[in-house]
Amino acid sequence: MISLAALDAAAALVHTVVPPTPQYRWPLLSRRIGAELWVKHENHTPIGAFKLRGGLVYLDELRRARPEVTGVITATRGNHGQSIAYAASRLGLAATIVVPHGNSPEKNRAMRAFGATLIETGHDFQAAYEEAIARAACDGLHLVRSFHPDLVRGVATCGLELLRAVDGLDTVYVPVGLGSGICAMIAAREALGRSALGRSVEIVGVVAENAPTYALSVAAGKPVGTNSADTIADGLAVRVPDAAALDIIRGGAARIVTVSEAEIRRAMRILFSDTHNVAEGAGAAPLAAALQERGRLAGKRVAIILSGGNIDRALFAEVLAETDPDLE
Repeated sequence: MISLAALDAAAALVHTVVPPTPQYRWPLLSRRIGAELWVKHENHTPIGAFKLRGGLVYLDELRRARPEVTGVITATRGNHGQSIAYAASRLGLAATIVVPHGNSPEKNRAMRAFGATLIETGHDFQAAYEEAIARAACDGLHLVRSFHPDLVRGVATCGLELLRAVDGLDTVYVPVGLGSGICAMIAAREALGRSALGRSVEIVGVVAENAPTYALSVAAGKPVGTNSADTIADGLAVRVPDAAALDIIRGGAARIVTVSEAEIRRAMRILFSDTHNVAEGAGAAPLAAALQERGRLAGKRVAIILSGGNIDRALFAEVLAETDPDLE
């Protein structure tokens, strides 16, 4: 676990780039859930996603520990890659980002705009990840893995802001990709401790039905991979779990909720209708889970992490065109 002093130091670094993101209580969403619902708006960062925090802290630490490193490489479906590209450009590092074929064109364009060299290969994130590992060895680049304690420390500044800003939270829903987001929320809760929070906040992970590796792994008590991870939620499209992340999740999360593609798409529409915020699939998944579990949330104080708003315009238009009787 990470000390509160270490998290405060990470927050000071992050806040030189982006101020604390807002958390708002939205009455229309609260009415739908039957509880007081807060949204942590991680879509309000310079890359439109929470991952920025991890990249800033990781590369700052890398620069201090290994000043001889001049280039880094990583794999991504988009937001992690934008984070590394953004942070690398600030530090004068060359960034190579490996993405799978068919990756979001708009996320690809954003990574290039931050100065990254983009390589498209493989059919999904895992294939791109394996290619990044191979290229790091061949090209002498520092490999930035998608789960690492320094990434978690950076991302945990989001949880620190939320838990300090909203007293008495009962439950927080967090999307689970490779695991940095939920592990960071657990780390923030543990660093603050019961004395600061007054209670133990329940942290609930959310995975896509089409990418259930962490739900399967938590149930089995060991890593369980899947053959595919085909979901609208790019940030959840993981088919091989990280063992270290799994250990933290098993020890600190209350449960894992699985949401369908239809539930994710509906949550995207609801967030736009009720708050006029754009949520990508992973960013909407926590609301989908809260809607699914609204029967157990009555009268509670609940938060969801809107982890990002990076969705291609054509896909978002398609999702918004779908109808919901209660949104008409």
